[in-house]
Amino acid sequence: MSSTVSEYPVHERLDVQKASTVYKNADWWKAVILSESFGSAEVAIYLWQNDDGDWKRRQKLKVTSADEWESVRKTTESFVQEL
Repeated sequence: MSSTVSEYPVHERLDVQKASTVYKNADWWKAVILSESFGSAEVAIYLWQNDDGDWKRRQKLKVTSADEWESVRKTTESFVQEL
């Protein structure tokens, strides 16, 4: 799904560099966002819920380094194999 960077409901201090919607319907929106704030970059997976036309953040998984991502990825992949 295509959205412009400015359409994502993130904090105004985040400078969104790239963003991609994973899933969106009338009630829920999940996206991956690459942003910069206060001189540091992060990748975050957001989940928002529509609350009377206003998107409210319900979850955020933030990754700030390749090592951190590798740890999350390995563990997640091991669990996904059990689905």
